Amino acid sequence: MTQGRVHSLESMGLVDGPGIRTVVFLQGCALRCRYCHNPDTWAPDGQAQSMIPRQLVERLVRFKPYYGSTGGVTFSGGEPLLQPEFLAQCLALCHEAGIHTCLDTAGCGLGEYGAILAHTDLILLDVKHYDPEGWRQVTGGSMAAFDRFLEQAQQAAVPLWVRHVVVPGLTDAEAHLTGLEAYLKGLRHIRRVELLPYHTLGVHKYKSLGLPYPLEGVPPMDGAALEQWNKRLNRTCVQD
Repeated sequence: MTQGRVHSLESMGLVDGPGIRTVVFLQGCALRCRYCHNPDTWAPDGQAQSMIPRQLVERLVRFKPYYGSTGGVTFSGGEPLLQPEFLAQCLALCHEAGIHTCLDTAGCGLGEYGAILAHTDLILLDVKHYDPEGWRQVTGGSMAAFDRFLEQAQQAAVPLWVRHVVVPGLTDAEAHLTGLEAYLKGLRHIRRVELLPYHTLGVHKYKSLGLPYPLEGVPPMDGAALEQWNKRLNRTCVQD
């Protein structure tokens, strides 16, 4: 029987997909993004609750009355694609229960995603960067796994909400955002673009875990500074 490792649940999420959602944070991530605010989800064997798919979905169904016509469940992490069998079974059970499903991912899983994408209604695609070297600088890893996932998601025609974290001195230059725009114009099925301002809300977690914070001294970014770029990208890159 497939076992999953669930870090935590957020019962009334309002920013991780449409409507009111339960957000399931799965344990484990291979990336080390410089601005990550959930380092406690990195270790595959970290502090997490072991569950089988039906056990988790039975809990999710209890929240169904709150979802209304637009809400549902979002699987996040960590990186949910690192638990593919558990994730695929949970997504299928959610669909059996009539629950809208969303996958919040950086696309860095274990390879084949057909069973996952078949029961995914929306992908929150975390685009770390648009070229391999920039991707490595942000995450410490290779962009190849992301490219493989994105190719399969495009073939499956799953709608995308693209997210991109804007960090002062790292991903906030005009040239960078122009390059991002050109990259996104080459994708299909984009329904929304969200530029997310860098914040420091997770810094305390690094201290509690005894880890150095990679962006020590970088100030949080004012979201208002991204307003015009958000409007522009949604105008030029979204396909209805």
